[in-house]
Amino acid sequence: MQAKIIKIVSKDYTVLTADGRQLPALTAGKVRLQTTPVTGDEVEIRQAEDGRWVIEEVLPRRNQLVRPAVANVDQALIVMSVREPDFSSLLVDRLCFLIRDAGIEPLLCVTKTDLGIPADVEAQIEEYEQGPMKVIRSAQDSLDPRLSGILQDKITVLTGQSGAGKSSLLNKLDPSFHLATQEISRALGRGRHTTRHNELHQIAGGLVADTPGFSSLSFQHMSLRDLEQAVIEFRPYLNQCRFHDCVHMEEPGCAVKQAVAEGRIPRTRYENYRSTVKLIQNRKERYQ
Repeated sequence: MQAKIIKIVSKDYTVLTADGRQLPALTAGKVRLQTTPVTGDEVEIRQAEDGRWVIEEVLPRRNQLVRPAVANVDQALIVMSVREPDFSSLLVDRLCFLIRDAGIEPLLCVTKTDLGIPADVEAQIEEYEQGPMKVIRSAQDSLDPRLSGILQDKITVLTGQSGAGKSSLLNKLDPSFHLATQEISRALGRGRHTTRHNELHQIAGGLVADTPGFSSLSFQHMSLRDLEQAVIEFRPYLNQCRFHDCVHMEEPGCAVKQAVAEGRIPRTRYENYRSTVKLIQNRKERYQ
């Protein structure tokens, strides 16, 4: 029978079946030798003679993140506040580049809109709203009803600024989320620091990683070709440059720069791309 791993505590697994049952499971020895199961994994399970469920095989993954350790992620919800902390298009874009490079769809949730949105931030948000990424606005005392629909039937990880309200979003969607994470924190705080815990919570008809987002903005393994593909606004123009190895910086005859000049690509997106190119180039120079 096929199921999905939704919780790992040390060597104990919980799997979710297609009919909604949560079953405790162990891994067969051959599975541990082949690959380390993570939450989000699709697995084949069987019931042993003693009644226990055993994970027999980890099925091929569509993608995988390291932190949080989760596989087969459908989307990443980038949570950014309009202030306290301040909105950063550079952070949004760099997260988008990494998320798309991992084969995951980014979404943007703008929080604390009730605090008042500065004019320059409003312009940046509207720019995202007019682009290809789905954008949701959220106030501290209300929740955009579209958020529940966005999470349904998906595996979602959360990322973004610290203090932007990631946990409060989940608590509004499902108050039991806060209680569950409190209990986990207490359990893990009783001297059991070596216990490995990773969980996908069932929220709004979907599964959400309780560990917020990426551990760092590392472009260590991304090439300039990977980067240009991760800027979705660039894609219509990538094969139109004069030089096939154009990196859209100083080269003449660049179709991307022309699209920026004509307003078909947001200049902010392009400038954030340029700063990320320099990060990657500096990294290469450092390791040569």
